[in-house]
Amino acid sequence: MSASGPPLSVRWAAHLARDRRRSAHTVRAYQATAERLTAFLQAHWGARADAAALAQVTAADLRAFLAARRAEGLGNASAARELSAVRGFLAFAVPDGVVPRLRGPRVKVGVPRPVSPDEALALAGAVADAAVEPWIGARDWAVLLLLYGAGLRIGEAIALPAAVLPLGETLAVTGKRDKTRIVPLLPQVSEAIGTYVAQQPWVLDSQAPLFRGAKGGPLSPGMVRKAVQRARGQLGLGERTTPHALRHSFATHLLGRGADLRALQELLGHASLSSTQVYTAVDAAHLLDVYRNAHPHG
Repeated sequence: MSASGPPLSVRWAAHLARDRRRSAHTVRAYQATAERLTAFLQAHWGARADAAALAQVTAADLRAFLAARRAEGLGNASAARELSAVRGFLAFAVPDGVVPRLRGPRVKVGVPRPVSPDEALALAGAVADAAVEPWIGARDWAVLLLLYGAGLRIGEAIALPAAVLPLGETLAVTGKRDKTRIVPLLPQVSEAIGTYVAQQPWVLDSQAPLFRGAKGGPLSPGMVRKAVQRARGQLGLGERTTPHALRHSFATHLLGRGADLRALQELLGHASLSSTQVYTAVDAAHLLDVYRNAHPHG
């Protein structure tokens, strides 16, 4: 940090917003990582973590930082994203230095499971981070939150018309066989959509799609899938981590918290209860994993 200017974390945030054109969400998240890192290193070293000190940071220092973050409950995907932000911050703070090489956390490959809340948000954040324009990052963040926070199919999310604005506490969604259902909107999801609407450059005619592509046409589901594919590789998530996996996770987490199958059927827009009952098997598999990992005789 400079005694005569703002902290390095603040200058990095300004660089990300001004020069890299990162979304407001990304700037906030990355600045928070930089502040956590410098605070940790100051306590770890017992000395000020200014640019000169950061030039001497080692892989052992970064491992200690990540270990402290993991002790706070950080999952694998978020740890990988945190490490990516740390690398970027150090490269900015010490432009002529060498950032220590540190392998990110490994993710076990096994039977497909719904992604955790931590992984879902890390995935959505990584997709938003990679966007070429801030409004596109805001768009991708909003779309993926709709899949995880409201259980929409990718096709349902990108088919939403601008007529859904202004948003309320619920959203009317047209699903398969043109069947309309009502889903509740979490405040975080509404806020994400509102941020996208405020930033996007197009006139949102009520009958036009809410979510637009880079050139103003309808957003393609293939573009969302490709963005998720790139982000899951960056975070070390399995190949079954797709946009549809976020909808599966929405259902599984609700069921795990005691949601009624009939209510879940309505929220997901399933024509048959048998389609919803698959989540009881998924949740049972998750519980078995928890039992095996936690029970002394598992």
